[in-house]
Amino acid sequence: MVTIHGATTDDEGRCEHYHSPLDVIAIKFKCCNKYYACFKCHNEAEHHRIQRWNADEFDQKAILCGVCKHEMTINEYMMIESCPHCGAHFNSRCKFHYHHYFTI
Repeated sequence: MVTIHGATTDDEGRCEHYHSPLDVIAIKFKCCNKYYACFKCHNEAEHHRIQRWNADEFDQKAILCGVCKHEMTINEYMMIESCPHCGAHFNSRCKFHYHHYFTI
């Protein structure tokens, strides 16, 4: 079972910072190899700076659907709006936070 770290408020990975019905993905941070609900949760729990994924690493499984715990590559995640395994819809506004996680 994969653990989602951070100030989560439910078992689908929503946290105290982002908790709409669509906020159900977690991101594996390259710097610590842990899934966090968001960059704010990471920064509150860890004592190091975020290390972003580079474009040549987008084939790494670093995105987790909080609903069914299906792991996706970064490339897969960037091309879809819902989980390919269970169909749970993702928050499309997460794109505005890509710069925290990925070097684009």
